[in-house]
Amino acid sequence: MAPTIMAIGVKNVKSNKLDQERQETTALQLKKRNEELETELKRSKEREEQMIQELQNTWQRLRVAEEAEERLCSQLGELEAEAVNEARDYHAHIISLMNQLSQAQNLLKGSSISSLPLLNYSSFLVIILDLYKYNFFLVQYNFFSVYIVQYWI
Repeated sequence: MAPTIMAIGVKNVKSNKLDQERQETTALQLKKRNEELETELKRSKEREEQMIQELQNTWQRLRVAEEAEERLCSQLGELEAEAVNEARDYHAHIISLMNQLSQAQNLLKGSSISSLPLLNYSSFLVIILDLYKYNFFLVQYNFFSVYIVQYWI
Protein backbone atom coordinates (compact mmCIF):
# COMPACT_ATOMS: atom_id res chain seq x y z
CA MET A 1 0.00 0.00 0.00
CA ALA A 2 2.69 2.36 0.56
CA PRO A 3 3.74 2.53 -3.07
CA THR A 4 0.22 3.33 -4.14
CA ILE A 5 0.00 6.14 -1.70
CA MET A 6 3.29 7.48 -2.92
CA ALA A 7 2.16 7.44 -6.50
CA ILE A 8 -1.01 9.28 -5.61
CA GLY A 9 0.98 11.82 -3.66
CA VAL A 10 3.31 12.52 -6.59
CA LYS A 11 0.40 12.94 -8.92
CA ASN A 12 -1.17 15.47 -6.58
CA VAL A 13 2.06 17.43 -6.38
CA LYS A 14 2.32 17.61 -10.19
CA SER A 15 -1.29 18.63 -10.56
CA ASN A 16 -0.85 21.19 -7.77
CA LYS A 17 2.13 22.68 -9.64
CA LEU A 18 0.10 22.87 -12.86
CA ASP A 19 -2.83 24.39 -11.02
CA GLN A 20 -0.51 26.83 -9.31
CA GLU A 21 1.11 27.83 -12.64
CA ARG A 22 -2.33 28.27 -14.19
CA GLN A 23 -3.43 30.34 -11.24
CA GLU A 24 -0.27 32.48 -11.47
CA THR A 25 -0.81 32.93 -15.21
CA THR A 26 -4.44 33.82 -14.63
CA ALA A 27 -3.44 36.14 -11.79
CA LEU A 28 -0.86 37.85 -14.02
CA GLN A 29 -3.44 38.20 -16.79
CA LEU A 30 -5.95 39.59 -14.33
CA LYS A 31 -3.35 42.01 -12.93
CA LYS A 32 -2.45 43.15 -16.44
CA ARG A 33 -6.11 43.55 -17.36
CA ASN A 34 -6.75 45.37 -14.08
CA GLU A 35 -3.87 47.79 -14.81
CA GLU A 36 -5.24 48.40 -18.32
CA LEU A 37 -8.68 49.08 -16.90
CA GLU A 38 -7.24 51.41 -14.26
CA THR A 39 -5.30 53.31 -16.96
CA GLU A 40 -8.42 53.55 -19.09
CA LEU A 41 -10.43 54.70 -16.07
CA LYS A 42 -7.82 57.40 -15.36
CA ARG A 43 -8.02 58.66 -18.94
CA SER A 44 -11.79 58.58 -18.81
CA LYS A 45 -11.82 60.61 -15.59
CA GLU A 46 -9.40 63.14 -17.10
CA ARG A 47 -11.63 63.49 -20.17
CA GLU A 48 -14.65 63.86 -17.90
CA GLU A 49 -12.91 66.61 -15.90
CA GLN A 50 -11.96 68.39 -19.13
CA MET A 51 -15.53 68.16 -20.40
CA ILE A 52 -16.88 69.45 -17.09
CA GLN A 53 -14.43 72.37 -17.25
CA GLU A 54 -15.42 73.13 -20.85
CA LEU A 55 -19.09 72.94 -19.89
CA GLN A 56 -18.54 75.36 -17.01
CA ASN A 57 -16.65 77.76 -19.29
CA THR A 58 -19.39 77.57 -21.90
CA TRP A 59 -22.04 78.07 -19.22
CA GLN A 60 -20.19 81.16 -17.96
CA ARG A 61 -19.91 82.61 -21.48
CA LEU A 62 -23.62 81.95 -22.03
CA ARG A 63 -24.48 83.73 -18.78
CA VAL A 64 -22.35 86.74 -19.78
CA ALA A 65 -23.97 86.81 -23.24
CA GLU A 66 -27.47 86.66 -21.73
CA GLU A 67 -26.68 89.50 -19.33
CA ALA A 68 -25.28 91.57 -22.21
CA GLU A 69 -28.40 90.84 -24.25
CA GLU A 70 -30.61 91.99 -21.37
CA ARG A 71 -28.61 95.21 -21.00
CA LEU A 72 -28.76 95.88 -24.73
CA CYS A 73 -32.51 95.23 -24.84
CA SER A 74 -33.01 97.58 -21.91
CA GLN A 75 -30.90 100.28 -23.54
CA LEU A 76 -32.69 99.79 -26.85
CA GLY A 77 -36.07 100.16 -25.13
CA GLU A 78 -34.92 103.36 -23.44
CA LEU A 79 -33.61 104.74 -26.73
CA GLU A 80 -36.84 103.86 -28.52
CA ALA A 81 -38.89 105.61 -25.83
CA GLU A 82 -36.61 108.64 -26.04
CA ALA A 83 -36.89 108.68 -29.84
CA VAL A 84 -40.68 108.51 -29.66
CA ASN A 85 -40.77 111.39 -27.18
CA GLU A 86 -38.44 113.47 -29.33
CA ALA A 87 -40.51 112.72 -32.44
CA ARG A 88 -43.67 113.81 -30.61
CA ASP A 89 -41.96 116.99 -29.40
CA TYR A 90 -40.68 117.77 -32.91
CA HIS A 91 -44.08 117.09 -34.39
CA ALA A 92 -45.77 119.40 -31.88
CA HIS A 93 -43.13 122.05 -32.54
CA ILE A 94 -43.61 121.73 -36.30
CA ILE A 95 -47.39 122.04 -35.95
CA SER A 96 -46.89 125.14 -33.84
CA LEU A 97 -44.49 126.64 -36.37
CA MET A 98 -46.84 125.84 -39.24
CA ASN A 99 -49.68 127.58 -37.39
CA GLN A 100 -47.50 130.61 -36.77
CA LEU A 101 -46.45 130.65 -40.41
CA SER A 102 -50.07 130.43 -41.49
CA GLN A 103 -50.95 133.37 -39.27
CA ALA A 104 -48.03 135.35 -40.67
CA GLN A 105 -49.13 134.56 -44.23
CA ASN A 106 -52.66 135.71 -43.42
CA LEU A 107 -51.23 138.96 -42.06
CA LEU A 108 -49.21 139.42 -45.26
CA LYS A 109 -52.20 138.77 -47.46
CA GLY A 110 -54.22 141.33 -45.55
CA SER A 111 -51.54 144.03 -45.74
CA SER A 112 -50.38 145.99 -48.77
CA ILE A 113 -46.84 146.17 -50.16
CA SER A 114 -46.53 149.87 -49.20
CA SER A 115 -47.11 149.05 -45.54
CA LEU A 116 -44.47 146.30 -45.36
CA PRO A 117 -41.87 148.36 -43.45
CA LEU A 118 -44.41 149.03 -40.70
CA LEU A 119 -45.06 145.33 -39.99
CA ASN A 120 -43.07 143.41 -37.39
CA TYR A 121 -41.43 140.57 -39.31
CA SER A 122 -39.09 139.29 -36.62
CA SER A 123 -41.49 136.52 -35.57
CA PHE A 124 -42.00 135.61 -39.22
CA LEU A 125 -38.24 135.32 -39.75
CA VAL A 126 -37.88 133.22 -36.60
CA ILE A 127 -40.56 130.87 -37.88
CA ILE A 128 -38.92 130.49 -41.28
CA LEU A 129 -35.45 129.98 -39.81
CA ASP A 130 -36.80 127.55 -37.23
CA LEU A 131 -38.52 125.51 -39.92
CA TYR A 132 -35.32 125.54 -41.93
CA LYS A 133 -33.40 124.33 -38.88
CA TYR A 134 -35.71 121.33 -38.49
CA ASN A 135 -35.52 120.53 -42.21
CA PHE A 136 -39.24 121.11 -42.66
CA PHE A 137 -39.01 124.24 -44.75
CA LEU A 138 -42.21 124.97 -46.60
CA VAL A 139 -41.77 126.63 -49.97
CA GLN A 140 -43.45 130.00 -50.08
CA TYR A 141 -44.76 131.20 -53.40
CA ASN A 142 -45.38 134.83 -52.70
CA PHE A 143 -42.63 137.30 -53.45
CA PHE A 144 -42.11 138.61 -49.94
CA SER A 145 -41.56 135.20 -48.29
CA VAL A 146 -39.06 134.13 -50.94
CA TYR A 147 -37.24 137.46 -50.63
CA ILE A 148 -36.99 137.18 -46.83
CA VAL A 149 -35.80 133.59 -46.99
CA GLN A 150 -33.20 134.39 -49.63
CA TYR A 151 -32.03 137.44 -47.73
CA TRP A 152 -31.66 135.78 -44.31
CA ILE A 153 -30.40 132.31 -45.27
